[in-house]
Amino acid sequence: MTVIRQDDFVDSISDALQFISYYHPLDFIQALQIAYEKEQSPAAKDAMAQILINSRMCAEGHRPICQDTGIVTVFLKIGMNVQWDAKLSVTEMVNAGVRKAYLDPDNLLRASILADPAGKRINTQDNTPAVIHMELVLGDKVEVEIAAKGGGSEAKSKFVMLNPSDSIVDWVMKTVPTMGAGWCPPGILGIGIGGTAEKSMILAKQACMESIDIQALIARGPENALEELRLELYEKVNALGIGAQGLGGLTTVLDVKIKDYPTHAANKPVAMIPNCAATRHTHFELDGSGPAQFIPPKLSDWPVITQTAGNARRVNLDSLNKQDIATWQTGETLLLSGTLLTGRDAAHKRIVELLKNGEALPEGVDFTNKMIYYVGPVDPVRDEIVGPAGPTTATRMDGFTEIILEKTGLLGMIGKAERGAMAIAAIKKHQSVYLIAVGGAAYLVSKAIRKARVVAFPELGMEAIHEFVVEDMPVTVAVDSRGSSIHTSAPLHWQAKIGKIPVIQVNSN
Repeated sequence: MTVIRQDDFVDSISDALQFISYYHPLDFIQALQIAYEKEQSPAAKDAMAQILINSRMCAEGHRPICQDTGIVTVFLKIGMNVQWDAKLSVTEMVNAGVRKAYLDPDNLLRASILADPAGKRINTQDNTPAVIHMELVLGDKVEVEIAAKGGGSEAKSKFVMLNPSDSIVDWVMKTVPTMGAGWCPPGILGIGIGGTAEKSMILAKQACMESIDIQALIARGPENALEELRLELYEKVNALGIGAQGLGGLTTVLDVKIKDYPTHAANKPVAMIPNCAATRHTHFELDGSGPAQFIPPKLSDWPVITQTAGNARRVNLDSLNKQDIATWQTGETLLLSGTLLTGRDAAHKRIVELLKNGEALPEGVDFTNKMIYYVGPVDPVRDEIVGPAGPTTATRMDGFTEIILEKTGLLGMIGKAERGAMAIAAIKKHQSVYLIAVGGAAYLVSKAIRKARVVAFPELGMEAIHEFVVEDMPVTVAVDSRGSSIHTSAPLHWQAKIGKIPVIQVNSN
């Protein structure tokens, strides 16, 4: 009989979460490098370069790949011959490991979990509780699959109960374009088929945690119906032309992983969960001999990529005006220097409440001729100005955009992924602009931030309003002052250029 000690289990959970916060799985790096080398879209290739550069920097600096350090999901297979030497329950031990990892002073991870989700939405401050799935199996070991799943990609999860004769391919091809770029492609699609509604979702999540091996499958050919389905979806989804960060290109998915389970004769439940470019997961076993050991990959496993400014336009944020932004074109790369303010969901809600009530904004919050960056940064450690500070999904701010542009003198916004029709209409009306930073390049972005201070709503934690002083922060013009959106035009262009499927309008709304 194997005895698993409480401290060994807690430490293994904590060490795993720290490990995956700054080390991409090697299969992801290899797959992204292949995609980078063959990519023909300049904007998508630049986005992939930033993701690869960021990944190497995080591996070297032991800091998070993405500012969204995820919600922890754990799959446990517990051998029936295992004996626990513990005073806590298994669930309590998992959460103790999560708490230890996220509060580690050498590599603080962002606490993103909110209690009372339908009410006050209060941050738990330590990223607990985790989402835990447990299964008793034969044997004398504990097998652990653990992931830290980002909220942007999780928000794009989809489920459908198809009729038995309905086509899964047709549903996926209809659904993927509606997901937009908020899930930070390129990544993988996890698909679960069968069981019941909740079982298919669990299968899809488990599929997201499998290794990327599509190139090996292409090389040897399919051996069963699921492998045939994987290959068909891989080719057709990439033929949509959505591309890295939705900027149009050859690679939208690095792999399509599928798990299935027997289902009722009247049903065909299908779930789809994307995993983003900051994919974080690992697997380990405990056999009673001590905590799990995690072997760091070699830095030589990362490609050496040097990014140059090229034809990027340098922008002084402190002297910016409407005449300046009117000259910007969609797809153009900018290097921003100067002062900008931050704000995301909770801050936007408070700002709009103040505006509607005719009240003044807090001291230090003046958006006149300024840009706002949608970000919730990780707390700094050691000599950092700020921790990883990549963009959050901009569509969540769409409902606030009109009143803020109308009432505050804001010139533009920076986030990730596309804007919806309502926000684009407001941008066009007020001759504003929307820029994107690369999701999955948070540590790289943070190195452009020279000063940082909280100026309003400190009680909101990572959602407080910060003032950043940046130098050469790289962004791409996504919606120009005339209302043209690269997330609409570029995928259509690349879809037609790839030419494998009829052009499907890519629209997230």
